[in-house]
Amino acid sequence: MSSPSNVDNFDFGVIQDSLGQSMGTAIPNRALMLVCGGIGSGKSIIGQRMSFGMTANDVKVAMYTTELTTRGWLEQVSSIGYYMDKRIDEGTFHLISSFGVLADQSDDQVTLLDLLEAAPSKEAEVVIIDRASELMPPEMGGKELLSRLRKFTSEGRTLILTIDPDEMDHDTLRDMKNSAEVLLDLMTAVVGGQLVRTVGVTRFLRAAGPVTERIGWKVMPEMGFIVDITAVA
Repeated sequence: MSSPSNVDNFDFGVIQDSLGQSMGTAIPNRALMLVCGGIGSGKSIIGQRMSFGMTANDVKVAMYTTELTTRGWLEQVSSIGYYMDKRIDEGTFHLISSFGVLADQSDDQVTLLDLLEAAPSKEAEVVIIDRASELMPPEMGGKELLSRLRKFTSEGRTLILTIDPDEMDHDTLRDMKNSAEVLLDLMTAVVGGQLVRTVGVTRFLRAAGPVTERIGWKVMPEMGFIVDITAVA
């Protein structure tokens, strides 16, 4: 297994799709990555795909979800061919839901910073928080928040946050976007009566390979994330 102290990046490529080849081959270590988009834009799928790809490459991942139960998350990813329960058994994946195992939401009001202090985050190489915009600490400015996030990543971890821009303070979001090594903006459009999804790679610093600026994609049952070459601009 890779070690946070001696790797420069974390591979996420898998044989099921060509996302890795299209998007820099690997995510840099000690980085902040933001995945920004509105409701239904695909933020959760990107987080699921990153979890699947990184654990397939022996990267230790901690995943936090605010939208599904633990069981619901595992059933969702299994339906698209990502059998993450195996990764849990192998010890490369730790899944935490704000709803617990079934459907009882935690009574404790936690913030993004609380999650970073949790044991699974400290033990992981990559931490993914799906919808982090819901968990921003109140009354904390963007500069102070970034300082805390950078302290976390400087210890040899990469932090991936999915963000709904409508849920966040504009100035804080701008500060975070300006600082992030990797910034993805998710876009949707209706073309010919069909929904077309695009990952806009707004920034990708320290990429290990070529980066396509616009990546069309879709999700297929049992196949997961598929790069749609007919939709790539």
